[in-house]
Amino acid sequence: MPGTEHFRNTTRHDVETVNTVALLRIDESLYFANARYLEDTVYNLVASHPELEHVVLICSAVNLIDASALESLDAINARLKDSDVKLHLSEVKGPVMDQLKKSDFLEALTGRVFLSTYAAWREFS
Repeated sequence: MPGTEHFRNTTRHDVETVNTVALLRIDESLYFANARYLEDTVYNLVASHPELEHVVLICSAVNLIDASALESLDAINARLKDSDVKLHLSEVKGPVMDQLKKSDFLEALTGRVFLSTYAAWREFS
């Protein structure tokens, strides 16, 4: 939302956008039941917006992440890399970051982990 540090759905609100950046809020924990849906959602987003250079997954509602979801994040990161799109995360909670650190995901991540979504937005807009 212009003049604030808040982000809202582009179809419901008059918001500022940049065609090279997509912010995607994840509204629940990531686990085997929804991991594939996240992959499909990101791939469809990138396919329908070929100008994208950055995808930021907003993780403020993600309380846990399982092995299936970690595999999906790895797959998303690799596929976006092949498309010259960087994957970033924002607002990752401590327990989720602990899980990410136990894996190889952060070492392979093409982008960055931002403390806030607003920090990511300022970086890319």
